[in-house]
Amino acid sequence: MAGGIGSRFWPLSVPEKPKQFLDVLGIGKSLLQMTFERLNQVSPVGQIFIVTNQLYFDLVKEQLPDLPVENILCEPLRKNTAPCIAYAASKIYHLNKDANLVIAPSDHLILKEDLFLKIIETAVKQAISDDRLVTLGIKPTRPDTGYGYIEFVDKGDIIPGQVREVKHFAEKPTRELAEIFLKSGNYYWNSGIFIWRAEVILSALKKFKPELYELFSVEKGFYNTAEEKSCILRAFETCEDISIDFAVMENAKNVDVVLANFDWSDLGTWGSLNTHLEKDYNGNAVIGGAEVHLINSSDCIVNLPKDKVAIIDDMNGYVIVEDQNRLMILNKKNEQNLKKYLDLLER
Repeated sequence: MAGGIGSRFWPLSVPEKPKQFLDVLGIGKSLLQMTFERLNQVSPVGQIFIVTNQLYFDLVKEQLPDLPVENILCEPLRKNTAPCIAYAASKIYHLNKDANLVIAPSDHLILKEDLFLKIIETAVKQAISDDRLVTLGIKPTRPDTGYGYIEFVDKGDIIPGQVREVKHFAEKPTRELAEIFLKSGNYYWNSGIFIWRAEVILSALKKFKPELYELFSVEKGFYNTAEEKSCILRAFETCEDISIDFAVMENAKNVDVVLANFDWSDLGTWGSLNTHLEKDYNGNAVIGGAEVHLINSSDCIVNLPKDKVAIIDDMNGYVIVEDQNRLMILNKKNEQNLKKYLDLLER
C-alpha cells in the first residue's frame, strides 16, 4: 500500500512526493524500495503488487524498475485501506483463486528482516490452515498514543512468534489508557500488516461490507480487461471511505495475531527516526550529506541538502530540515502540532 500523502515528514514530504518515496534514513533507498526488497524475499517480483494513487504511478515505476508495470494498481481517489484491499484482493483473486496475500504499508521501517521473514512464514501457515485473518502485533515499548492496539487472549507466558486469538482492537488511546495497556501485557501495537487468503478476505468483505464488496466484485468481469480503469474509477467514486480495521477486523471472529519481535516503526514523525539514526556523542543525528557543525547542541535531527554548510549553536531537542525553498526548525516537543502549522501555511 503506497498511496498516502505523508505530511508528517514535511518539508521533505510533500503531496507530490510523500514519505514512502523518500530516503529518510540517508542510505540511498526510499522506504518503498526497502519494503519492496524485504517482500521480494517472501514473493517473486511478478507476484508483488503496488497499490498507489494514480498521481504516483511514474514515481513507483521510476523507483521499482523491475516491477511489471501491470502490477502497479492506481487508485483514482484516496478512500482508506478497505477499498484499497478490496481492489487488490479482487484483482489478484481473478488471476489466482488460491492466492495468499501479505498486505504491508510501504512506509514502515523494519530492521530485523530475518525475524520478520520468520514471523511472516508463521502467519501464512496460520492463515491457510484454518481460513484465519491474521495480523502482526508489535510488543509496545512505551505508552504510545499514536498507535492502535490489539488485545489478545491471555494464555500465560508470551513467546515471540506465538499465535494468539484476538479479543478486540483498540483505537489510539489516551495516555492513561496506553499506560494501562502497557502494564497489562496482552496488548500489542497494531502494525497494519495483514496476512490472509484472497478468498477469505473477500468473503469477510461480502459479509460485513456487502456494498463495498459488490463494487469491486470479481463477478463484474472487468478485471484485467480494457474496462478495468473506468470501472475502478466508478467504484472509488461510489465506495465508502473506511479502514480495513473498521470494515472487517473489528467485526470478524476468525482473527489471530502473531506476536512479533522485530524492530518496527511506522515512522509517523521526525522524532520516531531517532532510535534508527547514527548519532554523535551528544545525541545529534545528521542525514542528507551537508557539512553540519553542531556546537553546544544535543538531541537534534538535522537534514540539509548536501551542498550546504551549516553552523548550529545552542540548539537542544530540535528537528532542522531544509528542502528546496522550505525550511523547518521545530522543537521535538511540538511535533504533534506540525499538521496544524501546515494547515496555517495552506490558508
